[in-house]
Amino acid sequence: MAQTPRPPPAPAAAGPLSIDSPDMRRAGRDLLSLALIDARNHTLHLLSLFEQALGESMRVPQQPSVLPPVWLAGHIGWFAEWWIGRNTQRAFGIDCPVRPTRLAAIDPDADDWWNPAQGAAERCWSPDLPGLGQTKAYLLETLESTLELLENAAETDAGLYFYRLALFHEDLRGEQLVVLAQTLGLPLSIEQAPVAVTREPLLLPATRWELGLPEHSGFMFAQEGAAHRVDVPEFEIDAQPVTWDQYIEFVDDGGYDREELWHGEGWRWLCAQTEGRRGPRHVEQIGVSRNGTGGSVLQQRFGVTVRAAGHHSAVHLSWWEADAWARWAGRRIATEVEWEIAAHTAARRGFRWADVHEWTAGTLQPWPGFRADPWSAGGEFDPVAAFGRARVLRGASFATRARLRSPRRRGFALPGSDDGFFGFRTCAL
Repeated sequence: MAQTPRPPPAPAAAGPLSIDSPDMRRAGRDLLSLALIDARNHTLHLLSLFEQALGESMRVPQQPSVLPPVWLAGHIGWFAEWWIGRNTQRAFGIDCPVRPTRLAAIDPDADDWWNPAQGAAERCWSPDLPGLGQTKAYLLETLESTLELLENAAETDAGLYFYRLALFHEDLRGEQLVVLAQTLGLPLSIEQAPVAVTREPLLLPATRWELGLPEHSGFMFAQEGAAHRVDVPEFEIDAQPVTWDQYIEFVDDGGYDREELWHGEGWRWLCAQTEGRRGPRHVEQIGVSRNGTGGSVLQQRFGVTVRAAGHHSAVHLSWWEADAWARWAGRRIATEVEWEIAAHTAARRGFRWADVHEWTAGTLQPWPGFRADPWSAGGEFDPVAAFGRARVLRGASFATRARLRSPRRRGFALPGSDDGFFGFRTCAL
């Protein structure tokens, strides 16, 4: 069987040289300290943008899939305190019990306010929760506590596990705040990076590939561990995610009206959407122009109607929409191993990613040797609860912090999710 290069080896023990590097998974105390400060500054910056848009009250309408920005910010500080400042067994790292012995919180009401497992979902909308000023103060207090404890943490993967976790958790929540602003139509003044020209699909040879991160790779999310090898036949993959120009053709060909193009569950999802959905979320108008000379997409982007560039990646797509487009085009959604091989080996040939998080084929499943972590059980980042239901997301979006942009990162979401910056690419049948 033909061989392609395996993924690059894990970085040297010295770790990354920048807080923006994906190698921050292996970062030591000094860089972790700087990165934690950077993450907290980013959170406070996003809060200031929300405040400019909403006023000091920071009130947002209660609706499905929306969490109040002030609650999300408080939860970030609470999470770090819960797993670091209050966790007497934090030095065990991933071997820490799910319910370790804990100290009291800085604020005696912290668990009641910000622990999602302790109250009903409606609790985060309570008018009794702390306001913006108190929440900011709490964020500064918990950061100070985290940094003090980090100074004496052991320079080992176990000793630094929860500090790395706190960093990446805050980065994940930061992107969630940007998604929230898009959902609510708030002007965050976030510019989309320019996108290079489109390229023809790439043909990649058959190979044996190692999926998953091996031990001693530093921090990893539970669904990313358990390295194992798989045989992958030759495949042809798009050089970039499906673009608006490509997606317009599907819409104009009646893609949203043709049941035969949709997975049965996807068709039921589509029929359940309000207002007779005929395009992706946040799209106001999509189709070929009246004179038939080209396609056009008018999209709500942070509260402003803009004309999307035809060569930009189509975004805010559910997995069901991606699957229907692929059926219509006579192609298939790329598998996650195909995506990863191309990201590692075909960058010089034009393989482009990091515009959008990309749906991949199949459902999220544990890899051989999967090991649960102590912190995600029962939460929205819990892979165990999502196994067999969620779909895998690869890549990153413009709102993803640079240190999370790794070709090995394995995200996931339910197939009907379309609020995030989600797109997809395809392979030949």
